[in-house]
Amino acid sequence: MDLTVWTKAFDAAIDNGMAWATDHGGIVFDMIRAALETAFDGLTDGFLFLPFWLTALLIGAIAARSLGWAAGIAATLGLCLCRVMGLWGATVETMCLVLVSVILAVLVGLPLGVWAGYSPRLARIVDPLLDLIQTLPPYIYLLPSIAFLGYGPATAIAATLIVSLPPVIRLCAHGFRMTPVEFVELGEATGAKPLDAFLKIRVPFALPSIMAGINQSLMMAFGMVVIAGIVGSGGLGETIYGAVRKLDIALSVNAAIAIVILTIIIDRISQAAGSRDGGKP
Repeated sequence: MDLTVWTKAFDAAIDNGMAWATDHGGIVFDMIRAALETAFDGLTDGFLFLPFWLTALLIGAIAARSLGWAAGIAATLGLCLCRVMGLWGATVETMCLVLVSVILAVLVGLPLGVWAGYSPRLARIVDPLLDLIQTLPPYIYLLPSIAFLGYGPATAIAATLIVSLPPVIRLCAHGFRMTPVEFVELGEATGAKPLDAFLKIRVPFALPSIMAGINQSLMMAFGMVVIAGIVGSGGLGETIYGAVRKLDIALSVNAAIAIVILTIIIDRISQAAGSRDGGKP
């Protein structure tokens, strides 16, 4: 059986749908792009306005508070190394791309995760969609983002948002589903109102799982923003892409080191924030 006709019809439907959305939703996409770029530019300008050493010390202080003084000193020195390599601006841009994307993923994913945790029916609908998102190659999300938002940071944020959503939704829903039944029944027996039961019983039990989801979302975002360098997103991803095009091995290695430093710092801080003891041994 020849499926070529069906394949061409499907491809044509996708192309026509995207063309229709672009033609009729131009204002909406322009507003989305403006909002994403405004958030990114504002956060980036705020960090770059500060002297690099002050930003490094502030992040080091956060690491020291969460992980101990040794980690704080290592984080500060690592960020100073990024400055020495001449990649401070790109490092800050990468951090801001990740932060904006993950904040949006949390704002969208937490309500969906809570809803899926309460509703098995919704979970059965959402889980296959999340499986699809996590199975497809990450760079595939750049194509519709480019079509709707053009090139630039907004496209990178939109694609990174899609990649970052599944861990937040999955682990948030898991946390609420794993709340011990006896504690829920105890709250009902003592006459706790639904809101009180949610805030005082379900949220504390679900919080470690929620924080694990945010941590995994951060890691997914770092991987995606590097790929998104091909769409002119700025940051270390674009630096690596430019270095590959010019066969500048030294610059690509330096940018890779900066990404590793930034990823480890944010990963460890977010892990510590999700632990019950604050990450201290």
